Amino acid sequence: MIREAAWDLRCGRTTSLALTAAALGRIARLDDSLRTFITVVAEPALERARQADAELAGGHDRGPLHGIPVSVKDLIAIRGVLTTGGSPLCRDRVPEGSAGVVERLEEAGAVIVGKNNLHELAYGVTSANPHFGSVVNPWNFEHSPGGSSGGSAAAVAAGLVYGAIGTDTGGSIRIPAAFCGVVGLKPTYGRVSRRGVLPLAYTLDHVGPLAATVRDAALLLSAMAGHDPADPSSSRRPVGDIIPAENCSISGLRIGVPENFFFDRLDRHVDGVVRQALAHAQSLGAQLKPIRVPDMAAINVVARLIQLAEAAAALAPLLDRRSEIGADVRALIDQGRLVAATDYIDAQRLRRRYQAEFSLLWREVDCLATPTTPMPAPERNRNSVLLGGDEEDARLAATRLVRGINLLGLPAISLPCGLSNAGLPVGLQIVGPAFSEATVLLAAAALEDSGVGIPECPAHEK
Repeated sequence: MIREAAWDLRCGRTTSLALTAAALGRIARLDDSLRTFITVVAEPALERARQADAELAGGHDRGPLHGIPVSVKDLIAIRGVLTTGGSPLCRDRVPEGSAGVVERLEEAGAVIVGKNNLHELAYGVTSANPHFGSVVNPWNFEHSPGGSSGGSAAAVAAGLVYGAIGTDTGGSIRIPAAFCGVVGLKPTYGRVSRRGVLPLAYTLDHVGPLAATVRDAALLLSAMAGHDPADPSSSRRPVGDIIPAENCSISGLRIGVPENFFFDRLDRHVDGVVRQALAHAQSLGAQLKPIRVPDMAAINVVARLIQLAEAAAALAPLLDRRSEIGADVRALIDQGRLVAATDYIDAQRLRRRYQAEFSLLWREVDCLATPTTPMPAPERNRNSVLLGGDEEDARLAATRLVRGINLLGLPAISLPCGLSNAGLPVGLQIVGPAFSEATVLLAAAALEDSGVGIPECPAHEK
């Protein structure tokens, strides 16, 4: 974990060079099977680790990420490093500048060891990449890691890095976090700069961290967040102190438990594990308040229509080589090109209405708690899952409980809260009002501190 490694660095029990060499060694040993990386930058990482050690020895401490090995999803630009977006269309793309989030991580002293594999062009939830290999779930290689940030989540779960950066347009941080048993945080829209990040949907894309613990995710977000004048969507709202205190309390916190939508058509083990976590929150003094949420099914329809249209626009410059795009992504782009401008404008109008309706909830509760996904990670290449007695498209099911939160632009975290009967992780999603990352992280950290969580991934033992 980041905090422990940072303490060991400052106590002289290890060095950044040792941590980085160990991370690179695990990647070399395990990643042929896991396929979580597209590019590893071993020599630059080792050089940066030496620099981190020299700075710490000289009294220049950049903070808790100083000298810590991390990775970024391979649609986030690093100056001079291949940035493919998981697609052959960008196979030769070597940016001249780094993304805003990379600049902030490097300013904080983090050591970036490589670029994580992903669903092609971040447009899917399986991370089954036909060009760079399919990411596997470290808990069970026969099951999906989720996507599109599957490589980032799996790398953290397998202990290859201490943290990773992903993107979330319709659940692409929280779904793989839930499937791989790590913490994944989608911040408020505009909280983290998207400059230098290959876009998928301009008004839905978010950048956020994946980590082993809630406080590790908070440390990463604290370094990444803040206004970027070069990103027009970047918020000027101050970030403040978002890292939960030790022994934090949720006594009196009003947690909304939706009576509609979020607990419909769930795998029974997911339902049981999540409700057990909620009962645990109540035992810590939280107030569980049943609440009805706005029409999330309609919100999902609006979100999907906007994503189809915006993705088709964002990816249009690549379509002169459309034959090189994977069939699943190509089909989605083609669907997006059929969306009428009037439908897109109506969807944005409805979005504002739903955001206003949702904002009324925060008069009654401080946050919402729901399952992250309605099922644990399905088997790879499985197209449908049985939920509530009905067969449901596995990809649509995976996004059902998370997609709408992107439309609303609200902060949401996925916290591992238990295992299914098959030994696969189950995620608890906590959603808060805009710019309430501190509240969302507090609730998750208090649960984590009190024992809500899962054992270490078996891949750690290898």
